[in-house]
Amino acid sequence: MTRRELREHVFLMMFRKEFHDKNELPEQIKLYLSDLENISPEEYDYLIKRVNAIMEKVEEIDDILSKTTSGWSIKRLGKVELTILRIAVYEMRYDDEIPVKVAINEAVELAKTFGGDETPAFINGVLAKLV
Repeated sequence: MTRRELREHVFLMMFRKEFHDKNELPEQIKLYLSDLENISPEEYDYLIKRVNAIMEKVEEIDDILSKTTSGWSIKRLGKVELTILRIAVYEMRYDDEIPVKVAINEAVELAKTFGGDETPAFINGVLAKLV
């Protein structure tokens, strides 16, 4: 699986956070992963670790986003946009292996795939302001 495909799976698992209770999320992630075909043990471990790492930082990330998106509360953001921004902020702030420009570019690509027409520009604008 490519890094982009892994990131898309992380997005799809993180997106579930918005629809399930915190206690249900681990089971939802396992259900999601059980539906993936031809996933290696390394990829499985990577996805679990990545989602858990982001989830551990969600409050900090949301605080960063609240300060960056002045005039837009976290509750007002669309679920797709919020999920993409959470992943991108995590990559930008807490993952030394991913350059900031790559994190922004990949977030915009996720926005093109999963968001509406305005989503890529919005994501790019928020992340540029954060940098």
